[in-house]
Amino acid sequence: MPLLDALLALQPLHDLPRTGWILRGIKDPESVGDHVLSTAFLVLTLGPRVDPAIDVERALAMAVLHDVPEALTGDLPRSASELLPKGVKHAAEDLAASRLIAPLSGLALERWQEYRAQSTREARFARTCDRLQLGLRLVAYVRAGHRGLDEFRTTVAEVDCTEFPAATAFKSEILAAL
Repeated sequence: MPLLDALLALQPLHDLPRTGWILRGIKDPESVGDHVLSTAFLVLTLGPRVDPAIDVERALAMAVLHDVPEALTGDLPRSASELLPKGVKHAAEDLAASRLIAPLSGLALERWQEYRAQSTREARFARTCDRLQLGLRLVAYVRAGHRGLDEFRTTVAEVDCTEFPAATAFKSEILAAL
């Protein structure tokens, strides 16, 4: 596949709205691309504070790639994915990743597979930042006057950050702001 086509296949991420926010009445929600960028900012901000140190650039690559399959699958909210037979969403994301990420580079596919397997501290850190980004966006929406988003606060409160005290401290900041 030509590189141009491989990169153009990722363009839907820029316009694909995060469905969970739409379901809660947010009229112009963040896109998946917005979410990915914000997650990457969290990795760059919190990563240097992790002790013992992690490979922040490796975690950053995973943060950038973590939702790429959604360019084909769409952003399926938890309420919908819970209705699917066990393993179906995971299998669809794996197939989408092979179609979208493999043409980019072997390194990109390797990082996505590492993220998927959660086999390294960097992968677990990237996922933690992915989950905390929900809280960051939630604070922004609450400060903008949106209400009825309490279930998202609960979701953020349940994020397990114990492996990364810097993330635990940030989660506390989020919860205090709410």
